[in-house]
Amino acid sequence: MTTTEKASASGGRDAVPDHLGHVIFITAAAAMGGFLFGYDSSVINGATVAIQHRFAVDANTLGWIIATALLGCAVGAAVAGRLADRIGRIKVMKIAALLFAASAIGSALPFAAWDLTVWRLIGGIGIGMASVIGPAYIAEVAPPAYRGRLASFQQAAIVIGIAISQLVNWAILNMADGDQRGKLMGLEAWQWMLGVMVVPALLYGLLAFAIPESPRFLISAGRETEAKKVLAEVEGTGVDLDARVRQIESGMRSEHASSFKDLLGGTFGFLPIVWIGIGLSVFQQLVGINVIFYYSNQLWQSIGKDPSSSFLYSFETSIVNIVGTVIAMVLVDRIGRKPLALIGSAGMAAALFTCAWAFSYRSGTGDDVSLPHAQGLVAIIAANAFVLFFALSWGVVVWVFLGEMFPNKIRAAALGVAASAQWLANFAITKTFPSMSEWSLTGSYVIYGAFAALSIPFVLKFVKETKGKTLEEMG
Repeated sequence: MTTTEKASASGGRDAVPDHLGHVIFITAAAAMGGFLFGYDSSVINGATVAIQHRFAVDANTLGWIIATALLGCAVGAAVAGRLADRIGRIKVMKIAALLFAASAIGSALPFAAWDLTVWRLIGGIGIGMASVIGPAYIAEVAPPAYRGRLASFQQAAIVIGIAISQLVNWAILNMADGDQRGKLMGLEAWQWMLGVMVVPALLYGLLAFAIPESPRFLISAGRETEAKKVLAEVEGTGVDLDARVRQIESGMRSEHASSFKDLLGGTFGFLPIVWIGIGLSVFQQLVGINVIFYYSNQLWQSIGKDPSSSFLYSFETSIVNIVGTVIAMVLVDRIGRKPLALIGSAGMAAALFTCAWAFSYRSGTGDDVSLPHAQGLVAIIAANAFVLFFALSWGVVVWVFLGEMFPNKIRAAALGVAASAQWLANFAITKTFPSMSEWSLTGSYVIYGAFAALSIPFVLKFVKETKGKTLEEMG
């Protein structure tokens, strides 16, 4: 019995690949696309106030500048799967890195608000492509026994990107004497914050040259010898390579004709499994998680915290995010994806409703607003609790589910649709928050809390556990 067959027979618990270190390296490299998303999410957070002042835009226009990147993400996610099937996973990663690098440079040197918006759209396309290719590639190269933990590298990369960008922003802000519009070598501080994004983009591109192509793509392209070499590297020398190639070929026979039309069926247009993937993606965003990372500096300043303190609070939140993600990585292959999702939903709902209560005590108008000390402390604790519960659950398990849950014949197309839905929901939340916060912070958090609560019956009724199953067993 081969290593892979043992993994399947034992539910993925006993197999230990011969080259786990190599598998971890290529997984981490592929997950750099998540790092780019996390970095962008948080780096723009440090620049929102300065951008609004520099271009004299209102809350609605600011929402467009920030959120347009997410429309680009939806486009990138929609085309990435089919493009990867034609030219390969690695080439798509390289294209994504190039788009993001161009976006970083353009965003740092905008002529006007519309110019900045266009560059963010271009960067979003790159991030969207990486968001689909990362989980798909990892699912294709990871041994079944470790796939859940390795798939969670995508979210781990996101939260590390958030934390590092907070540190970079803080360092740049200090060099500019605490002024987001302070001058540094001829540019304003916020421009340096956006321009530094070129560094992780170039690193992602370089890493794409250092990792092998997916064995599934190599087999589909008739490059069987190369595919066997990659399989030996990632699954160990004890694997029957000929048998693995035949197994993959068998699972891929129906994939070659995979298209958007294959997703159609059922009462409401899409197949039920596609709607479940869309539901998972949308709920992940409708709880408002990215409000914390796109607008947290602005949020804390809106309740009376000075800019320097707001950066520290944002960095603290990013550390909580990392801790929660590590917890999820430890538990996702032990207790399963579905239990983690339910635990997270309950915790997020409680934390969000607590935030709503605390913000109901906000007083003052304009730039002169504050919370009573007790409610301010509760708001900070509840916000961090919300991030913790999200990170140890939905932040990780949704990406794991999307890489695993779809049958082989529709996986690429279905993952693209689900990821696009995620970006569109992210766009809706990000675009509306500036206006919603002006309307009512309390009301905003009540709405986000309601979505967290509604995700519980959704998971209980529709989501099936995928722990320990091979991709071929998904259909």
